[in-house]
Amino acid sequence: MRGRWSSYSMSVLLSLIVLWPTRSRAASNSTRKTIDITTFTKILDSLLDGYDNRLRPGLGDRVTEVKTDIYVTSFGPVSDTDMEYTIDVFFRQRWKDERLKFNGPMNILPLNNLMASKIWTPDTFFHNGKKSVAHNMTMPNKLLRIMDDGTLLYTMRLTVQAECPMHLEDFPMDSHSCPLKFGSYAYTKTEVTYLWTRNASQSVDVAADGSRLNQYDLVGQSVGKETIKSSTGLRQTFVNLTMNRLFQPAAAL
Repeated sequence: MRGRWSSYSMSVLLSLIVLWPTRSRAASNSTRKTIDITTFTKILDSLLDGYDNRLRPGLGDRVTEVKTDIYVTSFGPVSDTDMEYTIDVFFRQRWKDERLKFNGPMNILPLNNLMASKIWTPDTFFHNGKKSVAHNMTMPNKLLRIMDDGTLLYTMRLTVQAECPMHLEDFPMDSHSCPLKFGSYAYTKTEVTYLWTRNASQSVDVAADGSRLNQYDLVGQSVGKETIKSSTGLRQTFVNLTMNRLFQPAAAL
């Protein structure tokens, strides 16, 4: 009896020794997660304390620079009759807001669209857009990242239906250049200006299977910048994305 009890006791003791590190690690991971969540919450609360999202970064001191780049996921269709085209893009914007600097164990705060409504974001609009749609399935397709130096990355998935002036004199051997012009709706170029994130040729990328054109061939893109006088009398800065389409005649029957 004593020998059997001793054997049982030893087996229980060995089980406890084996399981203890696992339980300790689980408890440690749980504690670490709690600390991370608490730290995130404290940082976000401190950033928003006294923050006024009605005021642009650098107000009264400097121009707010919004650096942009575009990834085109699909281009087309193009309508010769209505002189318009449709484009689906991931539209990325970067800017710096000194008010959102933070110190913590992480360098980047990954956030969703809910935070975007609580901070200042660029009031970007498409000057030649007829209709613009922000994708919301299953949730708003928006991404926000805040770096510890106050730099923000804001990405949205958009579908834009835009005007494209066409000259059909050479039909059916014509080619066209369709612009996508965007800038700040309310601010002048002395307040908010738009730049490319990298050099112009690398700031616009088109997916290999992005063209959905039957009557045209998407042969390239170029970018530029221009200043346009708006109906309100404000001079605003816009950036042009140009898509060139080349008509491909059908083979002779």
